Amino acid sequence: MEKNAKKKGYTAGVLMVIIGGVMWGCSGTSGQYLFSHSDLTTLDFTCYRELLAGVLLLAWCLLRKDPGIRGIWKDRKDVLQLVCYSFFGLIMVQFAYMNAISYSNAGTATVLQNLGAVLIMLLTCLKEKRYPGRKELLSLFLAVLGTWLIATGGNPAQMLISPQGLLWGLLTACGVVAYTLIPMRIISKWGAKAVLAWGLIIGGGALTIAVRPWMRMVPLTAMDWAAAAVVILFGTVLAFNLYLSGANIIGPVKASMLATTEPLTATLLSFALLGTRFALGSLLGFACILATVLLLAKPESSSERIGKPVQEAVRHRI
Repeated sequence: MEKNAKKKGYTAGVLMVIIGGVMWGCSGTSGQYLFSHSDLTTLDFTCYRELLAGVLLLAWCLLRKDPGIRGIWKDRKDVLQLVCYSFFGLIMVQFAYMNAISYSNAGTATVLQNLGAVLIMLLTCLKEKRYPGRKELLSLFLAVLGTWLIATGGNPAQMLISPQGLLWGLLTACGVVAYTLIPMRIISKWGAKAVLAWGLIIGGGALTIAVRPWMRMVPLTAMDWAAAAVVILFGTVLAFNLYLSGANIIGPVKASMLATTEPLTATLLSFALLGTRFALGSLLGFACILATVLLLAKPESSSERIGKPVQEAVRHRI
């Protein structure tokens, strides 16, 4: 009975991360449409995105009487970790990712963002003083290969990116590491919803005061508003909440790799909605990412583990 419950919990965590990745893919495509059809800057939009999403999520938590909303402020260590998560995780990854899209395109930005999985793998292995398991290495290889194929079609010459695009893409990868690893302890203690709500409000509030986006109001069409709503509601409120909840169950290493469903979704939507065409190499990238998801969706058996399983080590010790 207990074994079945653990499997169900693991499966639920996997589904949360996958769905979060799909929503991020929708968000990336919507963001690319928004910045290419309006004069809205990435910095101003990050202010609106964080603050509005945080207020909506906080209201939801208050309605459900989430104890984490008040409880997280009782411990100075929790508050410090929350602030670090807000500035070095949420703000960095959202602002950097939108800038990477603005200076390049959604595909290239996603490739660079998924380098976060490599960094998380290295940091976790260093902390545990062990080598990655065979399944982890294979999954990581497929994830990186798949995102690279989707962005380039298998031809490195097609990945033409400006220095600004490269810089913001690498900063996005660093943001992925930060928002995955920094809040693990307080999420285990207070829950993902409360941590995310306060993180968004702290970051969005501070950024809004510093940037003052209301000084540069730009006209938006109905489609622009719709794209912005997708980014705020699906790409922020729901996606981050699902991803963090799932990562708390299955661990940040597997979560970061399962979230590679994001480029798959973004690519399919670009084809269906924006008329983007893809080469055979891109289709091979789809296959690599789907293989990664299938490989990671099944928990490791005791005979396949090397040392402590990554997800348990990270959940209880980072």
